[in-house]
Amino acid sequence: MSSENADAGHEHEESSVWDVVVVGAGPAGASAAYAAAVAGRRVLLLEKAELPRYKTCGGGIIGYSRDSLPPGFELPLRDRIHAVTFSLNGRLARTRRSRRMLFGLINRPEFDAGLVEQAQKAGAELRTGATVSRVEQHGAAVPDRRTVAVVLSGGETVLARAVVGADGSAGRIGAHVGVKLDQVDLGLEAEIPVPPTVAEDWAGRVLIDWGPMPGSYGWVFPKGDTLTVGVISARGDGAGTKRYLEDFIARLGLAGFEPKISSGHLTRCRSDDSPLSRGRVLVCGDAAGLLEPWTREGISFALRSGRLAGEWAVRVAESHDAVDARRQALNYAFAIKAGLGVEMSVGRRMLKLFERRPGLLHAVLTGFRPAWNAFAGITRGTTSLAELVRSHPLAQRALSALDR
Repeated sequence: MSSENADAGHEHEESSVWDVVVVGAGPAGASAAYAAAVAGRRVLLLEKAELPRYKTCGGGIIGYSRDSLPPGFELPLRDRIHAVTFSLNGRLARTRRSRRMLFGLINRPEFDAGLVEQAQKAGAELRTGATVSRVEQHGAAVPDRRTVAVVLSGGETVLARAVVGADGSAGRIGAHVGVKLDQVDLGLEAEIPVPPTVAEDWAGRVLIDWGPMPGSYGWVFPKGDTLTVGVISARGDGAGTKRYLEDFIARLGLAGFEPKISSGHLTRCRSDDSPLSRGRVLVCGDAAGLLEPWTREGISFALRSGRLAGEWAVRVAESHDAVDARRQALNYAFAIKAGLGVEMSVGRRMLKLFERRPGLLHAVLTGFRPAWNAFAGITRGTTSLAELVRSHPLAQRALSALDR
């Protein structure tokens, strides 16, 4: 073969290898695909479902989520929240109000589709109906040590210089990386269409109810002519969680309305020593077990970790040997642990406090203005749980007492 033909063959081989393949087109995956594509890399975004698709999710968009969106992204907000009613298992209800918006509410199908569209505009290619069966970094399917083979359920193999797993907490990529999970919770949710008179009563206001089981709580999120009503508690008492949701809906006077959708979902938090990468494969969002342990809020964690995963996947893709790829993957893990990891650590301690003393937490939030201001700051994204604990010695002492 002439040198010219050899070069052409090499270019063809290179063009068949994607720089970055992202598995899962939720907020984490779409953010990773956007970050890698906007850096000018060839990016393939794989999604097993057809879009848009429903996801069990309250749909609250706090300040950190808004700050992590692609430039120019228009949030498809269904409502803007200025008030929160807190109750303690249906009792001692008190409403706190704010002149400034606390957070916004979205429907996940619209939100996710918008993020995917932004990734496509940045240059990422989307393939739906593509189910990943496994990932291989060694063996016959892998042509060299710089390449990862993503094997689809139909037998097709997609090659990449780096892979980002964003396929959920029960997905294939997290299993490949060896993600370890130490907190699993069951969330149940109903999308309930309501008449205009009921919708008007809820406009601009959400309800948060501290539930009857340790660590449980319920919520009502208004989205125009539909109320998203849900509860969450530790996995292990599914019947009790279902009973809580039924009682919650009845107590709210909503039992007479037929839900449009009733769904359930397990949320899973990573353990502190859980890996975030393996070779040239990174994980983010739910696939990495990244969410806030107390509230189980996951959208902001998905957006932030997805963006970081996309940025570091570009560096991994550019690595010419295993040592450099490992270095870049470790840098990604450090970035995650230094930010989201710290927030998760504080969230775990807050969950312990909440499990033991929900009444105390309710009293502080509803009767102590600095606590309400802190809650508002977290929802707006002007502060975080970790920042609050760092800046308040009393909070540090209270949480430290839980560790003894």
